[in-house]
Amino acid sequence: MVLHLLQFGRIPYSEGLRAMREVVEARKAGRIGDTLLLMEHPPVLTLGRNSSRSNILATDAALAQRGVEVHEINRGGDVTYHGPGQLVGYPIFDLRGDLPGKKGPHLGPVDFVRLMEEALILTCKDFGVPAQRVCKRTGVWTLAGGSVQEKKVAAIGVHVSQAVTSHGFALNVTTDLRDFDWIVPCGIADRAVTSLDLEAPDDAPVSLPLVSDSAARNFGRIFNRQVLASDSVEDLLALSATVPG
Repeated sequence: MVLHLLQFGRIPYSEGLRAMREVVEARKAGRIGDTLLLMEHPPVLTLGRNSSRSNILATDAALAQRGVEVHEINRGGDVTYHGPGQLVGYPIFDLRGDLPGKKGPHLGPVDFVRLMEEALILTCKDFGVPAQRVCKRTGVWTLAGGSVQEKKVAAIGVHVSQAVTSHGFALNVTTDLRDFDWIVPCGIADRAVTSLDLEAPDDAPVSLPLVSDSAARNFGRIFNRQVLASDSVEDLLALSATVPG
Protein backbone atom coordinates (compact mmCIF):
# COMPACT_ATOMS: atom_id res chain seq x y z
CA MET A 1 0.00 0.00 0.00
CA VAL A 2 1.14 3.51 -0.87
CA LEU A 3 0.90 6.82 0.99
CA HIS A 4 1.22 9.64 -1.50
CA LEU A 5 3.18 12.67 -0.29
CA LEU A 6 3.13 16.31 -1.32
CA GLN A 7 5.51 18.78 0.37
CA PHE A 8 4.67 22.36 -0.61
CA GLY A 9 7.00 24.50 1.50
CA ARG A 10 5.55 27.86 2.59
CA ILE A 11 2.30 28.74 0.84
CA PRO A 12 -0.69 30.98 1.72
CA TYR A 13 -3.34 29.31 3.85
CA SER A 14 -5.98 29.77 1.14
CA GLU A 15 -3.71 27.99 -1.38
CA GLY A 16 -3.21 25.12 1.07
CA LEU A 17 -6.98 24.82 1.52
CA ARG A 18 -7.50 24.70 -2.25
CA ALA A 19 -4.93 21.92 -2.60
CA MET A 20 -6.47 20.01 0.30
CA ARG A 21 -9.99 20.27 -1.13
CA GLU A 22 -8.83 19.15 -4.57
CA VAL A 23 -7.11 16.10 -3.07
CA VAL A 24 -10.14 15.33 -0.87
CA GLU A 25 -12.48 15.35 -3.86
CA ALA A 26 -10.09 13.11 -5.82
CA ARG A 27 -9.88 10.72 -2.86
CA LYS A 28 -13.67 10.58 -2.52
CA ALA A 29 -13.92 9.79 -6.22
CA GLY A 30 -11.36 7.01 -5.89
CA ARG A 31 -8.98 8.72 -8.32
CA ILE A 32 -6.09 8.66 -5.83
CA GLY A 33 -5.01 6.74 -2.76
CA ASP A 34 -4.41 8.07 0.75
CA THR A 35 -2.30 11.21 0.67
CA LEU A 36 -0.33 13.36 3.13
CA LEU A 37 0.06 17.06 2.40
CA LEU A 38 2.81 18.91 4.31
CA MET A 39 3.30 22.68 4.26
CA GLU A 40 4.03 25.89 6.14
CA HIS A 41 1.84 29.01 6.23
CA PRO A 42 2.26 32.74 6.85
CA PRO A 43 0.58 33.84 10.12
CA VAL A 44 -3.10 32.87 10.20
CA LEU A 45 -5.73 31.99 12.81
CA THR A 46 -8.29 29.26 12.13
CA LEU A 47 -11.54 28.72 14.01
CA GLY A 48 -12.84 25.15 14.14
CA ARG A 49 -16.43 24.00 14.58
CA ASN A 50 -16.19 24.08 18.38
CA SER A 51 -14.42 27.41 18.60
CA SER A 52 -15.28 30.52 20.51
CA ARG A 53 -14.36 33.91 19.10
CA SER A 54 -13.57 34.96 22.67
CA ASN A 55 -10.46 32.73 22.48
CA ILE A 56 -8.95 35.24 20.03
CA LEU A 57 -7.35 37.72 22.40
CA ALA A 58 -6.00 40.19 19.84
CA THR A 59 -8.32 42.79 18.34
CA ASP A 60 -9.28 42.66 14.67
CA ALA A 61 -7.32 45.88 14.16
CA ALA A 62 -4.17 44.44 15.75
CA LEU A 63 -4.40 41.30 13.61
CA ALA A 64 -4.98 43.31 10.45
CA GLN A 65 -1.99 45.49 11.25
CA ARG A 66 0.17 42.37 11.39
CA GLY A 67 -1.38 40.90 8.24
CA VAL A 68 -2.89 37.96 10.13
CA GLU A 69 -5.88 36.36 8.42
CA VAL A 70 -8.75 34.67 10.30
CA HIS A 71 -10.53 31.69 8.71
CA GLU A 72 -13.59 29.81 9.95
CA ILE A 73 -13.29 26.17 8.85
CA ASN A 74 -15.08 22.85 9.32
CA ARG A 75 -12.48 20.90 11.29
CA GLY A 76 -13.01 19.88 14.88
CA GLY A 77 -11.43 21.81 17.72
CA ASP A 78 -11.14 25.43 18.77
CA VAL A 79 -8.92 28.29 17.63
CA THR A 80 -5.44 27.46 16.28
CA TYR A 81 -2.50 29.51 15.08
CA HIS A 82 -0.45 28.65 11.98
CA GLY A 83 2.71 30.49 11.07
CA PRO A 84 6.34 30.37 9.98
CA GLY A 85 8.36 27.56 11.53
CA GLN A 86 5.32 25.34 11.99
CA LEU A 87 4.71 22.13 10.04
CA VAL A 88 1.08 21.84 8.97
CA GLY A 89 -0.10 18.44 7.77
CA TYR A 90 -3.29 17.38 6.03
CA PRO A 91 -3.65 13.56 5.97
CA ILE A 92 -6.33 12.71 3.39
CA PHE A 93 -7.36 9.12 4.19
CA ASP A 94 -10.37 6.97 3.37
CA LEU A 95 -11.32 5.45 6.73
CA ARG A 96 -12.89 2.47 4.96
CA GLY A 97 -9.48 1.38 3.68
CA ASP A 98 -6.90 -1.03 5.06
CA LEU A 99 -5.92 0.85 8.20
CA PRO A 100 -4.28 -0.33 11.45
CA GLY A 101 -6.78 -1.20 14.18
CA LYS A 102 -9.85 -1.14 11.93
CA LYS A 103 -12.40 -3.61 13.33
CA GLY A 104 -15.57 -2.70 11.43
CA PRO A 105 -16.39 -1.26 8.02
CA HIS A 106 -14.33 1.83 8.77
CA LEU A 107 -11.82 3.19 11.26
CA GLY A 108 -13.36 5.55 13.79
CA PRO A 109 -12.27 9.22 13.64
CA VAL A 110 -10.95 9.09 17.21
CA ASP A 111 -8.85 6.03 16.37
CA PHE A 112 -7.53 7.86 13.31
CA VAL A 113 -6.52 10.81 15.49
CA ARG A 114 -4.70 8.46 17.87
CA LEU A 115 -2.67 7.09 14.94
CA MET A 116 -1.82 10.64 13.90
CA GLU A 117 -0.70 11.38 17.44
CA GLU A 118 1.51 8.30 17.41
CA ALA A 119 3.19 9.37 14.16
CA LEU A 120 3.89 12.82 15.64
CA ILE A 121 5.17 11.34 18.91
CA LEU A 122 7.67 9.32 16.87
CA THR A 123 8.61 12.47 14.96
CA CYS A 124 9.34 14.29 18.22
CA LYS A 125 11.42 11.30 19.34
CA ASP A 126 13.51 11.59 16.16
CA PHE A 127 14.71 14.95 17.47
CA GLY A 128 15.33 13.86 21.05
CA VAL A 129 12.03 15.15 22.44
CA PRO A 130 9.99 12.67 24.54
CA ALA A 131 6.28 13.27 23.89
CA GLN A 132 2.95 11.83 24.93
CA ARG A 133 -0.81 11.95 24.72
CA VAL A 134 -2.80 13.60 27.52
CA CYS A 135 -6.19 12.13 28.41
CA LYS A 136 -9.10 14.19 27.05
CA ARG A 137 -6.72 16.71 25.45
CA THR A 138 -6.20 15.87 21.79
CA GLY A 139 -2.74 16.60 20.40
CA VAL A 140 0.86 15.86 21.34
CA TRP A 141 2.45 17.06 24.57
CA THR A 142 5.85 17.09 26.21
CA LEU A 143 6.35 15.07 29.37
CA ALA A 144 5.62 16.55 32.78
CA GLY A 145 8.03 16.17 35.67
CA GLY A 146 8.22 17.58 39.18
CA SER A 147 6.77 21.07 39.09
CA VAL A 148 7.03 21.22 35.27
CA GLN A 149 3.70 20.82 33.49
CA GLU A 150 3.35 19.24 30.08
CA LYS A 151 3.33 21.64 27.12
CA LYS A 152 1.56 21.29 23.81
CA VAL A 153 3.85 20.81 20.83
CA ALA A 154 1.28 19.72 18.22
CA ALA A 155 -2.40 20.53 17.75
CA ILE A 156 -4.81 18.25 15.89
CA GLY A 157 -8.22 18.89 14.37
CA VAL A 158 -9.85 16.80 11.63
CA HIS A 159 -13.00 16.70 9.56
CA VAL A 160 -14.58 13.56 8.08
CA SER A 161 -16.96 13.56 5.11
CA GLN A 162 -18.05 10.45 3.22
CA ALA A 163 -15.44 8.56 5.31
CA VAL A 164 -12.59 10.73 3.95
CA THR A 165 -10.53 12.83 6.36
CA SER A 166 -9.33 16.39 5.90
CA HIS A 167 -7.48 19.06 7.86
CA GLY A 168 -5.04 17.53 10.35
CA PHE A 169 -2.16 18.74 12.54
CA ALA A 170 0.13 21.65 13.29
CA LEU A 171 3.53 20.78 14.79
CA ASN A 172 5.59 23.64 16.23
CA VAL A 173 9.15 23.27 14.95
CA THR A 174 10.92 26.66 15.07
CA THR A 175 7.73 28.67 15.61
CA ASP A 176 7.87 32.08 17.30
CA LEU A 177 5.74 31.17 20.30
CA ARG A 178 4.99 34.82 21.07
CA ASP A 179 2.43 34.67 18.25
CA PHE A 180 0.34 32.31 20.39
CA ASP A 181 -0.29 35.29 22.68
CA TRP A 182 -2.97 36.33 20.17
CA ILE A 183 -5.17 33.38 21.18
CA VAL A 184 -6.08 30.86 23.86
CA PRO A 185 -4.60 27.89 21.97
CA CYS A 186 -7.28 25.25 21.36
CA GLY A 187 -9.26 26.91 24.13
CA ILE A 188 -6.85 25.56 26.77
CA ALA A 189 -5.78 28.35 29.10
CA ASP A 190 -3.94 26.36 31.79
CA ARG A 191 -1.15 24.87 29.67
CA ALA A 192 1.60 26.47 27.59
CA VAL A 193 2.71 25.70 24.06
CA THR A 194 6.25 24.86 23.03
CA SER A 195 8.30 23.86 19.97
CA LEU A 196 10.69 21.10 18.98
CA ASP A 197 13.47 23.66 18.71
CA LEU A 198 13.04 24.69 22.35
CA GLU A 199 12.66 21.16 23.69
CA ALA A 200 15.32 19.36 21.64
CA PRO A 201 18.86 18.75 22.95
CA ASP A 202 21.38 21.38 21.91
CA ASP A 203 23.11 18.97 19.54
CA ALA A 204 19.91 17.95 17.72
CA PRO A 205 19.54 19.66 14.33
CA VAL A 206 15.96 20.96 14.09
CA SER A 207 14.64 22.50 10.89
CA LEU A 208 11.34 22.45 9.06
CA PRO A 209 12.63 20.38 6.10
CA LEU A 210 14.13 17.75 8.42
CA VAL A 211 10.97 17.54 10.52
CA SER A 212 8.78 17.38 7.41
CA ASP A 213 10.77 14.39 6.12
CA SER A 214 10.60 12.73 9.55
CA ALA A 215 6.83 13.21 9.78
CA ALA A 216 6.38 11.70 6.31
CA ARG A 217 8.45 8.65 7.26
CA ASN A 218 6.57 8.17 10.51
CA PHE A 219 3.13 8.45 8.90
CA GLY A 220 4.27 5.75 6.51
CA ARG A 221 5.49 3.66 9.43
CA ILE A 222 2.35 4.02 11.56
CA PHE A 223 -0.07 3.48 8.67
CA ASN A 224 2.02 0.65 7.15
CA ARG A 225 2.48 2.43 3.82
CA GLN A 226 5.28 3.01 1.36
CA VAL A 227 5.66 6.78 1.03
CA LEU A 228 5.67 7.96 -2.58
CA ALA A 229 6.39 11.65 -3.22
CA SER A 230 4.92 13.82 -5.98
CA ASP A 231 5.86 17.38 -6.96
CA SER A 232 2.35 18.78 -7.43
CA VAL A 233 -1.33 17.88 -7.22
CA GLU A 234 -1.35 17.52 -11.00
CA ASP A 235 1.57 15.08 -10.88
CA LEU A 236 -0.17 13.17 -8.07
CA LEU A 237 -3.33 12.75 -10.11
CA ALA A 238 -1.34 11.61 -13.15
CA LEU A 239 0.80 9.23 -11.06
CA SER A 240 -2.18 7.74 -9.26
CA ALA A 241 -3.69 6.72 -12.56
CA THR A 242 -0.85 4.20 -12.90
CA VAL A 243 0.07 3.37 -9.27
CA PRO A 244 -2.26 1.28 -7.05
CA GLY A 245 -3.35 3.30 -3.98
